[in-house]
Amino acid sequence: MSASSESDLGKRLAAVLAHRLPGFESLLSMTQLSSGASQETYRLAVRIDGNEHLLALRRAIKGAPKASIPWAPSIEAEAELMTAARHAGVPSPEVHHVFRPEDGLGHGFIMQWLEGETLGSRIVRSEALAAARARLAYQCGEILGRIHSIDVSATGLERSLRRLTPAELLGYAIDWYGRFDVAHPMLEYAVRWLQTHLPSHDRMTLVHNDFRNGNLVVGPTGIVAVLDWEHAFIGEPMRDLGWVCTNSWRFGRSDLPVGGFGTYDDLFAGYEAITGIRVDPAVIHFWEVFGAFWWAVGCLELASQYHKGLDRGIERLAIERRVSECEADCVNLLIPGTVSVTAPDIVPGTTPVETLALLEGVTAFLLNDIAVSQRNRTGYLARVAANTLEIVQRDLAQGPAARTAETARLQQLLSRRGSLLQLRRALVERLRHDPAAMTDPAIQSHLRATAAAQIAIDQPRYSGLQIMLGREMSM
Repeated sequence: MSASSESDLGKRLAAVLAHRLPGFESLLSMTQLSSGASQETYRLAVRIDGNEHLLALRRAIKGAPKASIPWAPSIEAEAELMTAARHAGVPSPEVHHVFRPEDGLGHGFIMQWLEGETLGSRIVRSEALAAARARLAYQCGEILGRIHSIDVSATGLERSLRRLTPAELLGYAIDWYGRFDVAHPMLEYAVRWLQTHLPSHDRMTLVHNDFRNGNLVVGPTGIVAVLDWEHAFIGEPMRDLGWVCTNSWRFGRSDLPVGGFGTYDDLFAGYEAITGIRVDPAVIHFWEVFGAFWWAVGCLELASQYHKGLDRGIERLAIERRVSECEADCVNLLIPGTVSVTAPDIVPGTTPVETLALLEGVTAFLLNDIAVSQRNRTGYLARVAANTLEIVQRDLAQGPAARTAETARLQQLLSRRGSLLQLRRALVERLRHDPAAMTDPAIQSHLRATAAAQIAIDQPRYSGLQIMLGREMSM
């Protein structure tokens, strides 16, 4: 946003606050914290009755592309969800004002600012949060129990939320995946498994649909607020419990399945304490597999925004490589077994040593100069760029051998020759149409080996790879 447009926004916002917020005296500052594809968030410092207070502003971006989730609630419905959750005892900020047409501020709302940590990696490691971590999983169970107990009819939420059975949600995810026209045999394997293990949907409740470490505000006493309601729907409630356990949101703590900070037993106990309903671990297993597949498709969607020219940021380009993390998680959930990954030596004359040296130099500059000197978003993006260059280095060193080995395995499995892409597509077709392929030990072994080789290039420190190597991570 330009300085002039931000100044204009500030003036209009101050005028609205003067009419809508009792005791308001002045807008002291307005700091933009994030700007996604469809929404932006600001921290507001205001003077009320002689004292300084912090507020938060969430606003839809005018002319933003349509959300990739077709049932995404409106931003006004998000405010309704947060208010209903707060009334149900869910830690949530108070919504002070939802914009009206006469406000001239578009679609959005102003809410209470709550202090706390939101970065998942810090939540699982910070010494300051050690005491809170001990009961976070139980708290998550309690909070989800309260969310799932909200009466969507009495609150009027059913008017603005989509109702989706597990089969419908999975069908949407599969259709979404199919639009990218990619060949990922391990994801195809996960799809076939999900289709044959759909849980019942005896209960249909409010589902947050993005309840995870990273969307929670955590303080020294525990969870301060639940954020990001923009994907909510009415459906099978165990979706939420499985999502908070999905390995992508454990931030390296594979030994603590609930958000990297707690156990299944604590999560289930907290949920039962509120609802009186016992949780079936087999159903949670289904939703963890679904979570890994869902996030893989989400990564493809975010990367497509770069390829389409909608968002040319380095984050959008780099996130495509996180698909291999999800594939590794699917392996560990569905066809577990140990593998070995050997990084080949750099052989002069066959590996571009000079190119690797150039990449190492640029990576070091980004990490040691830019990221260190810029303690802001530029520094963060410098680290993202450095990590991306490290992937390129590993791909140059390890990729050719990994792809040659994958091609040879596929040729033997399929009894045919062809390019690697052709062979991957052929395996995808076999998985789609031959039920016996799902239990073929040779195919399972190939999928494990391929997933391990790819994640060793994309993210060798990812906990899913360490599990595959027989080195489960802990701290």
